Amino acid sequence: MELRSLKCTEFCGALDSSAPVPGGGGASALAGALGAALAGMVCSLTVGKKKYAAVEDEIREIWAKASGLKSRLLEAIDKDAECFEPLAKAYGLPKDDPARGEVMENALRNACTAPLEIMKLAAETLELLYELKEKGSVLALSDVGVGASMARAAVTGASLNIYINTKLMKDREYAEKLNRETDCLIEKYVPMADEIYNGVLERLR
Repeated sequence: MELRSLKCTEFCGALDSSAPVPGGGGASALAGALGAALAGMVCSLTVGKKKYAAVEDEIREIWAKASGLKSRLLEAIDKDAECFEPLAKAYGLPKDDPARGEVMENALRNACTAPLEIMKLAAETLELLYELKEKGSVLALSDVGVGASMARAAVTGASLNIYINTKLMKDREYAEKLNRETDCLIEKYVPMADEIYNGVLERLR
């Protein structure tokens, strides 16, 4: 069964077990999907209101993008599980197996693909929420802040799933390339998420 099709209670139950998946990567993807869904909620509460008629076309465009990001982040829950499976098997190989090193290296690379995608999708979600904090309905302002918090968790959470794998790679050039890409996403989008949250908080208090 697809992990993304599980009920909330079932998904949490799967996390709260010794099963290798879902884990932090799947949880990060879900957090990102929740952030994108909240962006969509803000849009749904903004369109059709006279007060926001001037930005309705922009809001509808943001809504469509948010819907697409939500779907892709939900899909990433299962992609992350698929990417991690070969690594879980590689860890089970005997240490004296001559093929273990190559198998492990390839599995480590593969295990980084979904978390990096999760980071990028969550970053796109934050771009949308950044616009919504000014253009969205003030009635849903808190949801913008919560959405940013969820997307931030997706960015930072997925990054840890990259760093834990790059640390073990023998190909240090490739590992550092991935680390730099991850670092850049963290450096740009964590401050953006914090700016959105703090801006919302300031207006609400």
